[in-house]
Amino acid sequence: MDVSRAVLLPHAPSSVTEARQHLSSDLHSSGVLDAKVDDAALIVSELLSNALRHAAPLPPPFPAESVQISWRLVIEPRATDAGGWIEISVCDGGAETLPRIARPSLSALGGRGLGIVQCLAAKWGTEVDDDTTTVWAVVELPVEDLDLGGSVSSEPAAADDPARGAGAGTDRRMDVPTFL
Repeated sequence: MDVSRAVLLPHAPSSVTEARQHLSSDLHSSGVLDAKVDDAALIVSELLSNALRHAAPLPPPFPAESVQISWRLVIEPRATDAGGWIEISVCDGGAETLPRIARPSLSALGGRGLGIVQCLAAKWGTEVDDDTTTVWAVVELPVEDLDLGGSVSSEPAAADDPARGAGAGTDRRMDVPTFL
């Protein structure tokens, strides 16, 4: 199973709640159990909050005052090590400096976001191009964090079965760049 979504949201604090809700809904409906949904939602909150606080909105041709959040869920039930992963990314107009893990004092009110991301994610990083910066994180999904409940077939995927034809049927994608 491969599910992805990309959403343009206003460069505003209210977008954090909206992104969490959409991600959580997609993950729950795909059979990801609560603990990993909560981890992914916290990562979305941290990455998006950092983008809103420290970075500029996306440049043209993107809509004015926007930021893009995307995620991709891959579940591989037929693999020897069944399970999968979630990649979460936030794309913005960049900042003067690159994101980095801070070492705040015990009494500091902020500065812990990327440290939280590093603890929850298997890996994270930053990609920079001419006009945008994307910060991403990957959460691993061992099979015990999934409720496949028969929703994923044990038959070979169409791309794996020459008799069914490459690319037919089982790959579900939702690429919806819209303002919500």
